[in-house]
Amino acid sequence: QVQLVESGGGLVQPGGSLRLSCAASGFAFSERFMNWYRQGRGKEREMVASIGWTGTTSSSYADSVKDRFTISRDDAKNTLYLQMTNLKSEDSGVYYCNTVVRGAYYWGKGTLVTVSS
Repeated sequence: QVQLVESGGGLVQPGGSLRLSCAASGFAFSERFMNWYRQGRGKEREMVASIGWTGTTSSSYADSVKDRFTISRDDAKNTLYLQMTNLKSEDSGVYYCNTVVRGAYYWGKGTLVTVSS
């Protein structure tokens, strides 16, 4: 059973930093692309960052977060991370971990990030 559990969200001031984590289980984590999505209030869910499986070292970012966010993975811990710096109010939203296994999309329940003074 595929499970994705996000954590690390919270309230942070503009310009601050947060690190999100996603604990994965039930599939071969090291062999899957992993993604972070977010959904702001009244907005559609959008991809924030993506990272390839171990050995590819490929990653990509939405233009809005380039040079501020860093996606990484620890295959020994089956954990995905998103380091977020210089946070802006428009980064607020629920952040979701995502992967695709045998053609099916899996999502965690999300972790809420609020950027506000």
